[in-house]
Amino acid sequence: MFVLTADQRDSTGTGERVDELVEALAPWSARWSTAIALPLERTVGDEVQVLLTEADAAVDLALRLMREGDWSVGLGAGDVQLPLRSTSRASFGPVFLHARDAVERARGRTEPVPLVVAGADAAAAGEATALLQLLGAVVRRRSEAGWQVADALVTGASRRATAEALGISPQAVSQRASVAMLDEEKAARPLAARLLTAAQGGRPAQHAPSLAVPTQPAPARSVYEGNRLS
Repeated sequence: MFVLTADQRDSTGTGERVDELVEALAPWSARWSTAIALPLERTVGDEVQVLLTEADAAVDLALRLMREGDWSVGLGAGDVQLPLRSTSRASFGPVFLHARDAVERARGRTEPVPLVVAGADAAAAGEATALLQLLGAVVRRRSEAGWQVADALVTGASRRATAEALGISPQAVSQRASVAMLDEEKAARPLAARLLTAAQGGRPAQHAPSLAVPTQPAPARSVYEGNRLS
């Protein structure tokens, strides 16, 4: 299982954005509904948290938050205490403590990118952190022109259709995609998910208990108090 805890950076200076984030991520939650065991919610202060059953979903959300730029993100990988409570902040288990440790580290100035993984397998968690920080750096440095192409392609549009929609040539689309490192990010995401899965301690993500009850098949995907440490 995977817990993502995100803490807003400099909320005093920029204003709190928790409610805004939860609302903005509603489409993301719909796309990944089958992977959500307990939904994204405010836990305490300017933190949000979600419990997930799939590593791919955790990677996708972590990188989405890196794009936002205002969040320190901790990913915990490990066991959860069953049965689950009705909310993430009321639930317990090692995975929540790993997420707490990870987000505390992500807040620190020693991390080059505010994205950290902690888990039952510390070595795998360290490797997952290294790769996700690299991907996070790519995402955080991507230009608006690069995001225009990325957002178009993620819907399934062809590069030719993307070029027509943006009013540029197909060659310009390819150039933007290259500069934005879209292919490299897409190729590295599965490895990041495998490392995150390994950080659970040898328990494959597909063997995790299915705790979400989707009401309909999920569409194709693209690219706190109760569990706080005392």
